[in-house]
Amino acid sequence: MDRVIEKKKWNNRRIIGLAGIVLLVGLVVSAFYFTSGKSKLNVDTEKITITDVVKGSFQEFIPVNGIVMPLTTIYLDATEGGRVEEIYAEDGTFLKKGEPILRLSNSDLELSLANQETAVFDVLTQMQNTRNNSEQNTIRQLNQLAEVDNALAEAERLYKLNKLLYEKKAIGSQEFKSTENNYKYQVRRLKLTRETLKKDSSSGKQQVSQMQESYSRMQNALSLMRRKVGDLVVRAPVDGQLTSLDAEIGQSKNKGERLGQVDVISGFKVRADIDEHYISRIFTGLKGLFTLNGKDYELRVRKIYTQVNNGRFQVDLEFIGAVPQGIRRGQSLQVRLSLSDETQAVLVAKGGFYQQTGGNWIYKLTEDGSKAYKAEIQLGRQNPDYYEVLSGLKPGDKVVSSSYENYGDNQELVLKK
Repeated sequence: MDRVIEKKKWNNRRIIGLAGIVLLVGLVVSAFYFTSGKSKLNVDTEKITITDVVKGSFQEFIPVNGIVMPLTTIYLDATEGGRVEEIYAEDGTFLKKGEPILRLSNSDLELSLANQETAVFDVLTQMQNTRNNSEQNTIRQLNQLAEVDNALAEAERLYKLNKLLYEKKAIGSQEFKSTENNYKYQVRRLKLTRETLKKDSSSGKQQVSQMQESYSRMQNALSLMRRKVGDLVVRAPVDGQLTSLDAEIGQSKNKGERLGQVDVISGFKVRADIDEHYISRIFTGLKGLFTLNGKDYELRVRKIYTQVNNGRFQVDLEFIGAVPQGIRRGQSLQVRLSLSDETQAVLVAKGGFYQQTGGNWIYKLTEDGSKAYKAEIQLGRQNPDYYEVLSGLKPGDKVVSSSYENYGDNQELVLKK
């Protein structure tokens, strides 16, 4: 006898199919949930940094490393090259202006000096000989002038006498013409002798003057040569402390090579290196602050060196008011250089969040502190401690300021204690 078999409503195939549909729907819902901006991540509060947004005094400044330097430094360069023969002062010695520091030797320079001295002596001898010859020639010319003048006087006497006799028919015309011609000759001879004496005198004076000028030039050259030889002894240009002396006995130094420096210990300045990013914002008069032995000291930018090397440029800062006691050359200082005046602003502490957000958003805590969600913000100026908040946060808000490196794109953080 046949029996009716009751059909099962929930067989294995139907159950598996239904489970697949539920799983698929779950995946779709999950995908929609995570792509809809409502993704969440559980975070342990002990592993993050939560800070308060506050309103307070804000001043934009940058930390720079400064080196204490003398107010004035004079460099010692070798004016002339040579071999180091003697060293009179050690590095760190306090010197008076003109005190010798070291002595160089230069045989070529010393030989040139000897040759120059010989040449000057030769010119001086020639000038003296020329002057003596000129004087002797002048004496001879004067003697000749005296003889010519005497001959003219005698010729004039005879000419006048014979003229009177000729007019009285006492002598013939031949004898009269002879004395007349002799008289005229002596007149011309006297004139020529005087012109010759004048020219010789002028020529002699000009020759002596030229030799005097030549002698003066050679004397100047000799003085210059003596100074160059004298520069082989390097002396302190001012009162101060000798530092960075780089010379050893027997060492050869080239012309222009740095030998050391003399620091004028009348005061100090601070030289600081600054990133070229700030070059357009640095100007003379900006103030800085550093702390030494628990006390704050002020500085002011005095000079800016606009040349950029390896992405950095330098500035000189002068002390405002008291200089710290016991400060020394080469000492390092941590200077906070102000880029703006002090103002009131909404502030958020610096933290690792900026590396992932670029300052465009931050995780802001809810009022009960159980969650933190993404909030768009706008940041302005900054200093080593704070960012200036322009919008998106208000005083009293709490934010996660530590790094977001492991948070992915989660919109909310569920804070677990």
